[in-house]
Amino acid sequence: MKDKTKFGGVFTLEHIRDGEMIHKQAIHNIVVDEGLKYLLNTALHATTAVTTWYVSIFDNIYTPVAADTGATIAGAGKCGAFTSYDESTRVEYEEATASNSPVTTTNSANKATFTINATETIQGAFLISTSTKDGTGDAASTLIAAAAFTSPRSVVDDDVLLVTYEFVASDA
Repeated sequence: MKDKTKFGGVFTLEHIRDGEMIHKQAIHNIVVDEGLKYLLNTALHATTAVTTWYVSIFDNIYTPVAADTGATIAGAGKCGAFTSYDESTRVEYEEATASNSPVTTTNSANKATFTINATETIQGAFLISTSTKDGTGDAASTLIAAAAFTSPRSVVDDDVLLVTYEFVASDA
């Protein structure tokens, strides 16, 4: 028997400066093993569901891998916890109800908004179950997906980054 079911997604980054979009990119992500186990255990094994997910951005040069977890993703030598934005926590992922064929959910109607307050380079994004932007508490969190941007973004104070995440499940 050959399984064709696929889980994946796309992070879309919009970089706004002085009210104008200066860059937009979409990057396919990896759904990590921890995220896949969470999805199956929640759906089929009655594991308690996470009720709120958070979008986080990172500033280390790092390419996420299947073995990454909530406990490791923001740690030393990994992607790092980017904290130089005005919002007090990671930004909530406010997703829509899943659609049909392919089954998709997205936060495109409520993009995660990060108001930058320092000069930095953003390298990627991830979806995680903890809100603390400095990574405190990530050891007990669940990581679903992560991606390194193909074009890292140099940001300055008052830039705004809008991050959309579209999660897709298909039998193709």
